[in-house]
Amino acid sequence: MNEDDVRERLRTVDDPDLGDDIVTMGLVNSIDVTDDEVRIDLALGAPYSPTETAIASEVREALSDLDRAVDLSASVDRGVPEEGDPLPTVKNVIAVASGKGGVGKSTVAVNLAAGLSQLGARVGLFDADVYGPNVPRMLGADESPRATEDEEILPVEKHGLRLMSMDFLVGKDDPVIFRGPMVDNVLTQLWNDVRWGHLDYMIVDLPPGTGDTQLTMLQRVPVSGAVIVTTPQEVALDDARKGLRMFGRHETPVLGIVENMSTFVCPDCGGDHDIFGSGGGREFAAETDMPFLGEVPLDPSVREGGDGGQPIVLDEDSETGGAFRDIAGRVANMQGIVHRRTQSEAAQAAAETEQ
Repeated sequence: MNEDDVRERLRTVDDPDLGDDIVTMGLVNSIDVTDDEVRIDLALGAPYSPTETAIASEVREALSDLDRAVDLSASVDRGVPEEGDPLPTVKNVIAVASGKGGVGKSTVAVNLAAGLSQLGARVGLFDADVYGPNVPRMLGADESPRATEDEEILPVEKHGLRLMSMDFLVGKDDPVIFRGPMVDNVLTQLWNDVRWGHLDYMIVDLPPGTGDTQLTMLQRVPVSGAVIVTTPQEVALDDARKGLRMFGRHETPVLGIVENMSTFVCPDCGGDHDIFGSGGGREFAAETDMPFLGEVPLDPSVREGGDGGQPIVLDEDSETGGAFRDIAGRVANMQGIVHRRTQSEAAQAAAETEQ
């Protein structure tokens, strides 16, 4: 058994999204065969995504009859110089954005982060909504962050998430009154001075719109993907289009669209009520050729969970929690597709250059 033998076996493992085997797609970084072990490094960049977990399982199955242990690792080139990366130990930075306020963007960000953590990932949640930081309340995080002897900030930990928010740095009821340059400085300090540790995903809850915070982040941080939140109504969709164009101008991959506050199911009569319209998010995704990540119903338990510091995604018996869990899996899958497609294109370009 040598490297070529292993590589040939791996040609039986297909990427279900990109439509070819992982060897042809350039998703096998390296193979090392010893007398006792086969070590394989795969270009899989979305830890605990259902699709990439399945690919890894198929790799193990393809080598299951060997008389050697199989050790799998995963790595991707983030394409960012180490000296210019404020978050070198974070594998994926996913921004959650909306064109306007009031669409439940923070609710989606909190439940997405908690859902990814439920999958087994190491997750951080950065509340970058400088003027309306309410993520700590939604997670029931009352304690303040601590500082190390080196004056680094240790994020608060809650529900398995590492959390940082402007809310920790101001008085509980004090308004945040910042001009643009102050926003830039504060956000840069939080990215640089917080000891986030090694994370598979950092979810960033952006403020509504397309202002200073968004521009600062897109210019300073290697954002690996964005999720756009909207409600079904046209006025929200109009603003969502602006957010989509903003990410396009900065060449940031948009992982998909989430429709929040969809159909309300009346607990008394059992009837469906489209309070904010119907199907607008799905139609917007189709119109812009973006993935539709799912819809979340208008459910009082979401509000109750947010006010009580217990994200609904953690409730295994809740259908709405299940909707958020499905969205978390799809977001991770889409992030994996972005990384694998980039890796495949780079491998193909390198092969053409060698020819």
